[in-house]
Amino acid sequence: MKASAIEMSDYELIQQCLKGNTAYYEELVDRYKNLVYSIILRMITDKEEANDLAQDVFMKVYQNLAKYSTEFKFSTWVMRITTNHVIDYRRKKKQEYVPMEEVGFDIAATDSPEGEYIQKERKESLQGLLNDLPDMYKVPIVLYHQQGLSYQEIAESIGEPLSKVKNRILRGRKILKETIFKMKEGGSFEL
Repeated sequence: MKASAIEMSDYELIQQCLKGNTAYYEELVDRYKNLVYSIILRMITDKEEANDLAQDVFMKVYQNLAKYSTEFKFSTWVMRITTNHVIDYRRKKKQEYVPMEEVGFDIAATDSPEGEYIQKERKESLQGLLNDLPDMYKVPIVLYHQQGLSYQEIAESIGEPLSKVKNRILRGRKILKETIFKMKEGGSFEL
């Protein structure tokens, strides 16, 4: 069965699972475990928590297979469940941390100890600014910069219209830029 499962489409595997052949679910997990884990790990930095959350996501996916609609790619549906689960988790834990080095900001490296210290301080400052963004801005920015998702993929994954996703990414960037500008004027931030 395993060899034939590898050749099956996501839809065929789902249909087999819905018929009670739960062994086929393992192939779906194998296909999407890296995607799910990478999304979670970029939003939750603790690897053990990320593992636990990934397991929770796959339980949710399994429990809701009958609700999957073929109008969306299965990967998009899984990303949506993953993102929503992490957002719910963070709300419960009030955790607001995404590592800056994984968001996609590019800060020039330097070789001197002073330059490395300055670079570290800048990353921490940028991280703090990103953490202060509301989830409605932070999540699309993180998905865009970390996962390289298109606006359309983000819209499908978080269940919002494309126009809202574009607006939130632009607004989130604007908030970050304005905050950095104010900090530069006050002398508390240098780029």
